[in-house]
Amino acid sequence: MAHVLAIALPKGGVGKTTTAVNLAASLAISGKRTLLVDLDSVGSSGLSLGFTDLNARAGIYEVFNCLAGIRETIHGTELKNLDLIPAHVGTPQMEERLTRIADNRSILRSALRAVANDYDYVILDCPPILRGLTTNALAAANGVIMTVKCGNFSLDAVDKLFKYVEWIRSLTRTNLEIEGILLTMVEPNTRVTELTARHLQSRYGKYLFDTVIPQNSTLSEASFYGKPAVLYGVNSKGSAAYVSLAKEILSRQEARELAGRTNWPSALKLLDEQGG
Repeated sequence: MAHVLAIALPKGGVGKTTTAVNLAASLAISGKRTLLVDLDSVGSSGLSLGFTDLNARAGIYEVFNCLAGIRETIHGTELKNLDLIPAHVGTPQMEERLTRIADNRSILRSALRAVANDYDYVILDCPPILRGLTTNALAAANGVIMTVKCGNFSLDAVDKLFKYVEWIRSLTRTNLEIEGILLTMVEPNTRVTELTARHLQSRYGKYLFDTVIPQNSTLSEASFYGKPAVLYGVNSKGSAAYVSLAKEILSRQEARELAGRTNWPSALKLLDEQGG
């Protein structure tokens, strides 16, 4: 059964798509069968893997409009274990229709059931708003990763998303958890980085990933060429950071599963130490 992770924050420019694409690719090279779902009508995740409305046969638009089954929208990528469902929203009229339909928050959760046993991980790239497609993603997910670019506006968005997650839990009765808070585009030894990290540590310290994503030009260049960083610049700091993030997530998941299978104190201690 796939572990479904939504990459979300109600703020643009904080690294959601970069994280979704490169985390999915890093999980894939770790041997995990991974499905990346592009829920942003701009289609940035698809573009980052070389897919446009011209070379994608169907996507989320068709799933939500019942024009295609979810399996028909899955596209293979250059990476053996990585598949993609693009957004496939080609016109403003299509975007408007998708936005209206997405008010039904159970569509994505129902659709993903058909492929849940085909993957180890499903990564959901969310738009920078909370209603509609993001609500669908949170209702379908097991966990949410909040990407935070250093700065006050991102911090306000974190507070807002925490409250929204509580509302989703009460509304859907799902076991949605905070997988973690990820600092992105980090410039070390700057005042804004120090202040952001200090604020997050004081308010949400137990949710912070050990991994941070540095400001790195390779990540932007890779996206421009339609490739994940592990295929474009495997030795870059950005690529290494996302491989590290994947390892951290896999380690946490392994600890959770071990704790679920046993009552061993050591397993529970390991889970607690890793922030799970």
